[in-house]
Amino acid sequence: MSARVYRQLMQPQDLVGYQIRIDESDLMIFTERDYSREAQVWLSFYRRQVEEYIANDSRFSTSLEPVQVCAKAPPIVGDMARAARIVGVGPMAAVAGAIAQYIGRKLADYSSEVLVENGGDIFISGRTPRDILINAGTSPYSMRLAIRVTPAGELAVCTSAGTHGHALSLGKADAAVAISPDAALADAAATALGNRVNTECDIPGALAWAATIPGLTGCLLIVGDRLGAWGELELLPVNCEEGD
Repeated sequence: MSARVYRQLMQPQDLVGYQIRIDESDLMIFTERDYSREAQVWLSFYRRQVEEYIANDSRFSTSLEPVQVCAKAPPIVGDMARAARIVGVGPMAAVAGAIAQYIGRKLADYSSEVLVENGGDIFISGRTPRDILINAGTSPYSMRLAIRVTPAGELAVCTSAGTHGHALSLGKADAAVAISPDAALADAAATALGNRVNTECDIPGALAWAATIPGLTGCLLIVGDRLGAWGELELLPVNCEEGD
């Protein structure tokens, strides 16, 4: 499935959907009303904070390992660095999830139900059950499996892949999914999880590692026709025309 085509399958019937973009940031957002103007303002604001920090510390954007940030760094930068440090990856592995969560929290001031998708990483605010369709490239599970989540306030479902998509992965998983109330952590953990998987034989060890990470509530790994899962998640079979 080509980039962004999966958005045609995002259909939360109770919400209004709209897209916002700035350069490489391309977000799909669902709220009770159209708040695209507000979302665009906040996307610009948080992108600028990250970009200005990078301008003074290029390691933040290039390192594949955790980096220390200064005490005066913006909160979004600090959250990215913290999440990366917990799972042992570079801070930019957390950027999509962090931006989705920071924007989603601002939109939650207007809408009791919020869903923000940023490059396949999803932040949810609300209490309505949602089915998250999994894109796993050429795996037979791709677009045939969903994770049902019932957020109790905030929840993030983030995905990394080594066989498709634009994000950097050092592994070969068709899908590495991490779930947490902390979107920066879920995003960084999905990358770290995927980095640990080159063949189906790596799935058990990667799941055992994920179980040791404080703040993660569940994860899913797909390699070809093999699947492994850990934690609090409900998997549902779906057809390719369904899903939120």
